[in-house]
Amino acid sequence: MASQSVSMPSLSSKPEAAPVTTASSNTAAAKPKPCCVCKDEKATRDECMLFSKSNDPASDCRSTIDQYRSCMAGFGFQV
Repeated sequence: MASQSVSMPSLSSKPEAAPVTTASSNTAAAKPKPCCVCKDEKATRDECMLFSKSNDPASDCRSTIDQYRSCMAGFGFQV
């Protein structure tokens, strides 16, 4: 079995360099996750769909669904 050397970081008094950020990581960090936006619209949509007395809740809740979709589209998400 061959032995491989492993580089261990040493404790030194000099500070390490800050990580380099690229444009792609900045845009990824700036764009929110789908779960974190339009929470009020999503809650209203879910409540309408769950508690609808209609045989077709999707058609009964069309306006709230459209509000949620337009909110998500404003953040760049396609629902």
